[in-house]
Amino acid sequence: MQQFAPTFESLRQYSAPEWFRDAKFGIWSHWGPQSVPMFGDWYARNMYIEGTPQYEYHVRHYGHPSKFGYKDLCALWKAEKFDADALMEKYYRAGARYFMSQGSHHDHFFNYGSKINRMNSVNVGPHKDILALWKAAADRFHLPFGISEHLGASFSWWRVNKGCDKHGPYAGVPYDGNDPAYRDFYFDNYEHGTEDPGNIFTWYTQNKDFHEYWLRCINEMVDTFKPDLLYSDGGIPFSRYFDITKPHEITESDYAVGLEAIAHLYNTSIALHGENRAVYLQKDRMPEIYQVGVLDIEKSQLPGIMPDPWHTDTCIGNWFYDVHNPYKRPEQIVEMLVDIISKNGSMLLNILQRPDGSLDDDAEYILAELTKWYAVCGEAVYGTRPWRVFGEGATLVKIQGFTEDKTDWNIHDYRFVEKDGAVYAFMMGAHGGETVTLRSFAGQEIHSVELLGYGPVPYHDEFGVLMVSLPDNLPVIAANALKIR
Repeated sequence: MQQFAPTFESLRQYSAPEWFRDAKFGIWSHWGPQSVPMFGDWYARNMYIEGTPQYEYHVRHYGHPSKFGYKDLCALWKAEKFDADALMEKYYRAGARYFMSQGSHHDHFFNYGSKINRMNSVNVGPHKDILALWKAAADRFHLPFGISEHLGASFSWWRVNKGCDKHGPYAGVPYDGNDPAYRDFYFDNYEHGTEDPGNIFTWYTQNKDFHEYWLRCINEMVDTFKPDLLYSDGGIPFSRYFDITKPHEITESDYAVGLEAIAHLYNTSIALHGENRAVYLQKDRMPEIYQVGVLDIEKSQLPGIMPDPWHTDTCIGNWFYDVHNPYKRPEQIVEMLVDIISKNGSMLLNILQRPDGSLDDDAEYILAELTKWYAVCGEAVYGTRPWRVFGEGATLVKIQGFTEDKTDWNIHDYRFVEKDGAVYAFMMGAHGGETVTLRSFAGQEIHSVELLGYGPVPYHDEFGVLMVSLPDNLPVIAANALKIR
C-alpha cells in the first residue's frame, strides 16, 4: 500500500477503517499522578496558582509548592491495586470495542518506560509500565489499543510552575518549577510568563525546540506500542489558533511537525498490517484539517448526521479522580451513546480510577448497568450505520462545547440506526405499557417489529403512522430498541 507523506494533500486521502466505524464505543483510562490528591483535573497546573482550591488543598495537605512540588507528588503515585486484565474484562463486558490509555497528560509525566523522559511510571511512582500492561490486556480481548497524548500543550500550560506567591508567608519564594535539577521535567518555558495572556498562543507554544521534542516523544510512543488510535488533546500540533471551533487561516508550515507524526502513525500501521488500521483524533473543526483523521469533539455532540465518521470523548465524572464531583447516571451515558451513533459518531468514555488503580463502587455500578444494557442492545450498536434520518421528535441535545446536561426526552423521541436490512429505533422516552408512534416509516411496508430483549410486539399502520404496543416491563434501563424490518 502507498505510504502517506506528511502533507495535507497526502493525508486528506485518509479514510477511517471499518473496525473503527463498527466499534462505536470505547473506554479510556485517563489516569496518572494527578489522581493522587483525588481532586480532579488540571491539578498539576492549579497547584501552582495561588488562591485556587487545588493550591489551597496542596499547601495544607502536602506543603507549599516551593517545598513539595509536582515532582514530589509523582513519587506518591503507586498504582498498587492496578490489574489491567481484570479491568479490561469488565470494560469488554460493558460494551467497549476499543480501549485507550493516557500516554502523557499536560503534566509531562509518561505512563511508560520512556528513554527520552526520565519522569515516567517505570522510574518514578508505580515502577510499572502502565501502557505496556494496558496494551497486553487489550490484546487478550482483541481490542484495538489507543494512546492519548496531551503533551502538545504542556510547554505553555505549565508555565505557572515558574511563578511564586504574591501574598502571605511565601510571597516571592519561587515554586519548585525553577529548580535547575528538574529543568528537563518542568521545561525552560520562561518565555510564556506565569500569567494567562488569553491570546491565540495560549494552548500550543511556538517554541521550535519543544516542537522537535514533542515529535520525538510521539514517535517513541508509536514505535514502542504501534497503537491503533492516537489522540491529541487539541488541534493538530502546532496550530497558532486557540479557538479551533471556528474557521481560521491554515498555514501548512504551522502543522509540519504534527503532520509528520500523523504520517508516521499511519505508515507504521501499514507496515504492520499491510493497510492503515490507525485512527488519528484531533479537535480542529475545519474540514480541511480534520480530514487527515477523525474529528473529536470533547464532552459535546453534533446536531445532525455528519458524512464523515466523528468521535466524542467524555467521562463519567471529572477527568481525573475527584471525590467532590458526582458521576453521570448510566441512563444518561446510554442516551448520549445512541444519540452519537445515530449521527455517525463514536463515543469514548473515561472510567475513573483511584490513584491505586481500583474502581470505586459508583464506577463499578455504571459498568454493571452498561453490561446489562449491551447484553440486550449490543446488536443495535456494533456495526450499524446512520439511517436516512438520525431521529424523530422535537427534543434535541445541547451541542455547546463542554455541556452535557441530561436531556429530558419524551415518548415522541427516537434515534435511528440501520444494519443488515433492519432499522433500529431507540425509544428515548417511552415507558412500559404505552403505545408508541413512529412517523418516519410512512410509505414503507413493515414486515416485523421486535423489541430487543423481549421479542415480537404488536404493531399496525394507522394513516401512515407506525403504532407499536409495548409490554408492561421494558428490558433495559434506557433507550430500549425496536428492530424494524
